[in-house]
Amino acid sequence: MSIVCPTRRKVLVGLGGLAAYSVMPAHASQSALGTKKLEFYNIHTRERSQGSFWIDGLYQQNTLENFSHLLRDHRQNLSAPMDKRLYELLYQLNKTLNVTDEYHVISGYRSPQTNEMLARKSNAVATKSYHMRGMAIDIAIPDVKISHLRDAAISLKLGGVGYYPKSGFVHVDTGRVRIW
Repeated sequence: MSIVCPTRRKVLVGLGGLAAYSVMPAHASQSALGTKKLEFYNIHTRERSQGSFWIDGLYQQNTLENFSHLLRDHRQNLSAPMDKRLYELLYQLNKTLNVTDEYHVISGYRSPQTNEMLARKSNAVATKSYHMRGMAIDIAIPDVKISHLRDAAISLKLGGVGYYPKSGFVHVDTGRVRIW
């Protein structure tokens, strides 16, 4: 039995081939192809925004900026970048509910000043709210029962879900999974 030992040159050429392969352009997988679209209506400002926030594996910065503007703290007129995972959660929620209707936004981003003011008025407002980090949104969908919206959000297990039937909305966030 003979053992074949490659020469140093063959090893280097082989490694060079691997290096060249590693810098070749990657092709998008089938799962990365497609479009993710959302629609919003801000009940306080009466503004609407819709668009594809993700196309073929890439987030669309202009759409994300438009969404952040619509989801701004309307009391202070301040916006902040919203967590992209929140848009993914809302997209998955639409798919789970089998709807494409616009989300009616009760609250998106909240400045610390607004959150403090709301917390003074209600014990239902967390003093360290995910709204202040752009990681939460309070929503309703006009033709979807609030209880169905809540149940669908809980089933996703993508973050926190708060149920406010008397106020007519569901809170979802991208924090740890919890229900109230």
